[in-house]
Formats: sequence, structure tokens, C-alpha cells
Amino acid sequence: MEGPSGDITVTSTNRKCSAVTGSARKIKDNAADWHNLLLRWERLSDKGFTIAGNIVNLRLSGSQSDQQQQVVEPQSPPSAPSRLAGETAELQDECCKLKDVLDKMVVVLMKMERLVASQRGVLDLEEFQFGPEGRKVPLFHSWTTKQFEDLSCVLLDVFRQELQLKQTILQELAHTVSSDLCMVYLSCWLHQPFIPPKTRMMLEALLLETGHRPL
Repeated sequence: MEGPSGDITVTSTNRKCSAVTGSARKIKDNAADWHNLLLRWERLSDKGFTIAGNIVNLRLSGSQSDQQQQVVEPQSPPSAPSRLAGETAELQDECCKLKDVLDKMVVVLMKMERLVASQRGVLDLEEFQFGPEGRKVPLFHSWTTKQFEDLSCVLLDVFRQELQLKQTILQELAHTVSSDLCMVYLSCWLHQPFIPPKTRMMLEALLLETGHRPL
């Protein structure tokens, strides 16, 4: 079941299937959490891209103004210090906003790490109950419990790498005067190179396997 924002909501309605209990229930809930965290990540990434664009515009416009001022009049007019202070304050404000977005992305990643730990716990329990080979009958359609754990690890790894890239962009963006390099940073933020398109396909496969999507 999906809410108005696309989030999958776990309700009493979709808990009614008597077969979905124990490990299956936990895995199904984890799948819904993965979906919701991905949506949260994308919303934060979009917000961060807008803020990063503002930082680039402020940085480049300030640099161009400084160059023009040096060419036109070597001695700065009395208004120059106040203008520079205003631009610096605005740039600092946008950088703080982008850091706030990244802090929230760190929280999303921490929740992803907890999902991986939860999935590993399910796998350990299954191996304790059924031996190293696990259960003979799949919990849902065809996936083994190990496949759920493997997928969780893959998802966590790509988002961890992407977060590291975005943190680097934050550190470099406000200090970059090259317009070309600024465009590279913005492009990297927007296209998220460490999160390939197959990530969405893997998540959809997870939702199909666990019954959140109809086959």
C-alpha cells in the first residue's frame, strides 16, 4: 500500500495474510522501509541540488563582480565592502542549508545500516533454525533469505559511496571559481553516479518478491 507521497505504509490491512509472519513479516517490513528511505533520499537530493545551484550562482557572480571591479576601478568604492559582506553572508547561509540536507542524508544512511543489520539477524536466525543451507521453501516466491541480505548490502554500499561524494561536493563547491568545475560538481550531484539505474530495478524486484507490488 502506498501513501499520497509514494511511501509504502504497513497497515493492519496488509498484515492480514496469515502466511506473512516471523521472518517473512520482518523481511516484508524491511522492503517497505527500503522503498520509503529511497524516496526520502531522492527528495533530499533534489532539495540539495537546488541549494547547490544557488551556491554556484553566488560564487560565480561574486567572482565576476570582483574581476570587473578590478578592471574598471582599482580603488574599491565605499559600497564594495558592504556588498562583499552581504554576498559572503548569503553564500554562508546557502552552505549551511546544504550541510543540513547532508546531515539528513546521513540519518537516512544510518537507517539503511539498521535495515542491513536487521536482515543479517533474520539470516542468522534462519541458519540457526535450518542449518547453513537455510530453509528449503522460499518465504515468498523464489528468493532465499541470503538473497535479501545480499541485496540489502548492495543498496547500502551504493548509497554510502554516494553520500561520500556529496560530502566532497559540499567541501569544494563554495571554494571553486571555475565555472566548468562547478558544472561538474552540479552534474555529479544531480546524476548520482554511484547510484546506477539498476538500483531502482533491484528495489522494484524486492517489492515484487515481497508482495508490495503485484506480479
